[in-house]
Amino acid sequence: MEPMGRCHVVALPYPGRGHINPMMNLCNLLASRSDHLLITFVVTEEWLGFIGSEPKPANIRFRTIPNVLPSELVRAADMLSFVEATLTKMEEPFEQLLDRLEPPPTIIMTDVCISWAIEVGNRRNIPVAALWPMPVSVFSFIYHFDLLVQNQHYPVDLSERGNERVDYIPGISSIRLADLPTIFYKNKQNFLNQVIKIISPVSKSQFFLFTTIFELEAEVINALRPKLPMPMYSFGPLIPHFTLGDNASNHMSTPNDTDYHKWLDSQPQGSILYISMGSYLSVSSTQMDEIAAGLHASGVKYLWVERGEASRLKEARGDTGMVVPWCDQLKVLSHSSIGGFWSHCGWNSTMESVFAGVPMLTFPILMDQVTISKFIVEDWRIGWRVKREWGMENLARREEITDIVRRFMDLESPERQEMSRRARELQVISRQAIAEGGSSEDNVNAFIRDILRLTRTRS
Repeated sequence: MEPMGRCHVVALPYPGRGHINPMMNLCNLLASRSDHLLITFVVTEEWLGFIGSEPKPANIRFRTIPNVLPSELVRAADMLSFVEATLTKMEEPFEQLLDRLEPPPTIIMTDVCISWAIEVGNRRNIPVAALWPMPVSVFSFIYHFDLLVQNQHYPVDLSERGNERVDYIPGISSIRLADLPTIFYKNKQNFLNQVIKIISPVSKSQFFLFTTIFELEAEVINALRPKLPMPMYSFGPLIPHFTLGDNASNHMSTPNDTDYHKWLDSQPQGSILYISMGSYLSVSSTQMDEIAAGLHASGVKYLWVERGEASRLKEARGDTGMVVPWCDQLKVLSHSSIGGFWSHCGWNSTMESVFAGVPMLTFPILMDQVTISKFIVEDWRIGWRVKREWGMENLARREEITDIVRRFMDLESPERQEMSRRARELQVISRQAIAEGGSSEDNVNAFIRDILRLTRTRS
């Protein structure tokens, strides 16, 4: 049966790079599969300036609401205030926008981190799909917070009990308290209270969407199914893999490309360490100096993406590396010269590295990143920790960095060869997920069928 008219999806991402990117990637996938979908992608005015010129299918359009805070700098300086602003200042202008949209919305697709949109949909009798942009395991830790309390594992005190194990969260393997998301740490109670408040409406949504590769978190997803009433779909890896050409793993340069493309093309296979610590949180200047000195002393060539400190790092790099303020990360990771990825362990970056089959040096900063680091190092065995113990106050010294970078980039060592083998295995899993008959591909098709059915029902 063909739907009567178009299904109008209103997509509302949380205003942060790690949230907007997967939501946009999902919208691109959905729009490219069905002409019966019209997608209105709602962003703040600030973010339209960042992404408004990016290519998109004809059946996706942008609409804006006012910024929640004056600038991105405020967000990084006071995360709690920014989260509070997204919970209190976005709802009214979003509802006003809904009233103006034509045709009327068929479904709202919202980031879980602004889950008041679920309540908006319920009030207006509009079905809602909630997208979780982090590992499903992290959602499950928050959802089962009561179990942490019952087992006297909250709040986490790293100085006393960090090595105690949590082995009672359904579907999740044993994990140290120190590797839980940092919202469970001592002195983070206010933030945790906000997060619990944020996820509580999820059970009132009609669809639950994940950005994970199903095969990597099948047990925790299956453990959640009996507890939540709605259908669940895994779309991972929810990265822009559809933008890669056939030769992405070999050469990238075109006549209009920037210097880093040409530089990568000139380097030996697997010789370059790619470094990126995210677009939002950052490490201290002291830590940055230690990293730069350790890299330089290692003699390993690197490509370092660092927006704020780019000019200072260029002065310290010598002739071993290149520092740039931005790059096309997935294309870089897929380049044949890349031998490793020093990462802050953001979920999108991790999924891109898995897709590219690149081993990782983990340097988590906050939130779910410490948990993702544990997955990379202990569960998937495709990386090493730069710091033995997590903690912003614990500096990784230049001598330690020099040693681990040299060993990590020694492609002939047995340890490194085993890590590379595991990375290739996960790469196969991730690419099978998006291939015909794969878990992600099947879920995309199923979700489109389900939301088109809404159009018929509401017509």
